[in-house]
Amino acid sequence: MKRRSLDPETPVESAEQSLYEALLSLKNASEMGAFLNDLCTPAELEVLVDRWRVVPYLLEGVSYREIHERTAVSITTIGRVARYLNQGSGGYLAAAARAARRQSLAAKRAGA
Repeated sequence: MKRRSLDPETPVESAEQSLYEALLSLKNASEMGAFLNDLCTPAELEVLVDRWRVVPYLLEGVSYREIHERTAVSITTIGRVARYLNQGSGGYLAAAARAARRQSLAAKRAGA
Protein backbone atom coordinates (compact mmCIF):
# COMPACT_ATOMS: atom_id res chain seq x y z
CA MET A 1 0.00 0.00 0.00
CA LYS A 2 1.18 3.47 -0.80
CA ARG A 3 2.31 5.68 2.09
CA ARG A 4 0.62 9.06 2.20
CA SER A 5 1.73 12.24 3.89
CA LEU A 6 0.07 13.03 7.20
CA ASP A 7 -1.43 16.28 5.92
CA PRO A 8 -2.17 15.92 2.19
CA GLU A 9 -3.28 19.01 0.33
CA THR A 10 -6.19 17.12 -1.24
CA PRO A 11 -7.93 14.54 0.96
CA VAL A 12 -7.92 11.03 -0.53
CA GLU A 13 -11.73 10.83 -0.45
CA SER A 14 -12.04 14.09 -2.41
CA ALA A 15 -9.47 12.99 -5.00
CA GLU A 16 -11.18 9.61 -5.32
CA GLN A 17 -14.58 11.25 -5.87
CA SER A 18 -13.01 13.56 -8.44
CA LEU A 19 -11.66 10.53 -10.33
CA TYR A 20 -15.13 8.93 -10.37
CA GLU A 21 -16.62 12.14 -11.75
CA ALA A 22 -13.89 12.40 -14.40
CA LEU A 23 -14.66 8.82 -15.52
CA LEU A 24 -18.38 9.58 -15.68
CA SER A 25 -17.77 12.73 -17.72
CA LEU A 26 -16.30 10.81 -20.66
CA LYS A 27 -18.71 10.44 -23.56
CA ASN A 28 -17.70 7.21 -25.30
CA ALA A 29 -15.36 4.22 -25.34
CA SER A 30 -12.79 6.13 -27.38
CA GLU A 31 -12.56 8.92 -24.80
CA MET A 32 -12.45 6.36 -21.98
CA GLY A 33 -9.64 4.48 -23.74
CA ALA A 34 -7.63 7.66 -24.18
CA PHE A 35 -8.12 8.57 -20.53
CA LEU A 36 -7.18 5.11 -19.25
CA ASN A 37 -4.11 5.03 -21.50
CA ASP A 38 -3.01 8.35 -20.02
CA LEU A 39 -3.90 7.39 -16.44
CA CYS A 40 -2.54 3.84 -16.28
CA THR A 41 0.76 2.23 -17.10
CA PRO A 42 0.54 -0.52 -19.74
CA ALA A 43 0.87 -3.12 -16.95
CA GLU A 44 -1.95 -1.53 -14.91
CA LEU A 45 -4.20 -1.43 -17.94
CA GLU A 46 -3.38 -5.07 -18.72
CA VAL A 47 -4.44 -6.05 -15.18
CA LEU A 48 -7.75 -4.20 -15.57
CA VAL A 49 -8.38 -5.80 -18.96
CA ASP A 50 -7.55 -9.28 -17.61
CA ARG A 51 -9.99 -8.84 -14.73
CA TRP A 52 -12.77 -7.59 -17.00
CA ARG A 53 -12.07 -10.29 -19.57
CA VAL A 54 -12.96 -13.12 -17.19
CA VAL A 55 -16.25 -11.63 -15.93
CA PRO A 56 -18.48 -13.01 -18.74
CA TYR A 57 -17.01 -16.50 -18.31
CA LEU A 58 -17.58 -16.43 -14.56
CA LEU A 59 -21.16 -15.24 -15.05
CA GLU A 60 -21.70 -18.19 -17.43
CA GLY A 61 -20.37 -20.60 -14.80
CA VAL A 62 -17.26 -21.64 -16.75
CA SER A 63 -14.65 -23.36 -14.57
CA TYR A 64 -11.57 -21.44 -13.49
CA ARG A 65 -9.33 -23.90 -15.34
CA GLU A 66 -11.26 -23.46 -18.60
CA ILE A 67 -11.26 -19.67 -18.23
CA HIS A 68 -7.50 -19.81 -17.73
CA GLU A 69 -7.10 -21.98 -20.84
CA ARG A 70 -9.24 -19.61 -22.94
CA THR A 71 -7.75 -16.34 -21.69
CA ALA A 72 -4.33 -17.12 -20.16
CA VAL A 73 -5.42 -15.09 -17.11
CA SER A 74 -4.03 -16.57 -13.90
CA ILE A 75 -6.20 -18.73 -11.67
CA THR A 76 -5.42 -16.31 -8.81
CA THR A 77 -6.82 -13.37 -10.77
CA ILE A 78 -9.87 -15.38 -11.83
CA GLY A 79 -10.51 -16.29 -8.19
CA ARG A 80 -10.13 -12.67 -7.10
CA VAL A 81 -12.65 -11.52 -9.69
CA ALA A 82 -15.05 -14.31 -8.70
CA ARG A 83 -14.80 -13.27 -5.05
CA TYR A 84 -15.66 -9.66 -5.91
CA LEU A 85 -18.49 -10.77 -8.20
CA ASN A 86 -20.01 -12.66 -5.27
CA GLN A 87 -19.01 -10.52 -2.29
CA GLY A 88 -18.03 -7.14 -3.70
CA SER A 89 -19.88 -3.85 -3.99
CA GLY A 90 -21.84 -4.83 -7.10
CA GLY A 91 -19.72 -2.89 -9.56
CA TYR A 92 -18.80 -5.83 -11.76
CA LEU A 93 -22.42 -6.96 -11.95
CA ALA A 94 -23.72 -3.46 -12.74
CA ALA A 95 -21.12 -2.93 -15.47
CA ALA A 96 -21.66 -6.40 -16.95
CA ALA A 97 -25.44 -5.92 -17.05
CA ARG A 98 -25.12 -2.55 -18.76
CA ALA A 99 -22.55 -3.85 -21.23
CA ALA A 100 -24.83 -6.79 -22.10
CA ARG A 101 -27.76 -4.40 -22.60
CA ARG A 102 -25.69 -2.21 -24.92
CA GLN A 103 -24.57 -5.22 -26.95
CA SER A 104 -28.15 -6.43 -27.21
CA LEU A 105 -29.39 -3.03 -28.39
CA ALA A 106 -26.54 -2.78 -30.91
CA ALA A 107 -27.36 -6.24 -32.26
CA LYS A 108 -31.06 -5.30 -32.61
CA ARG A 109 -30.14 -2.11 -34.48
CA ALA A 110 -27.82 -4.01 -36.79
CA GLY A 111 -30.54 -6.57 -37.51
CA ALA A 112 -33.27 -3.99 -38.09
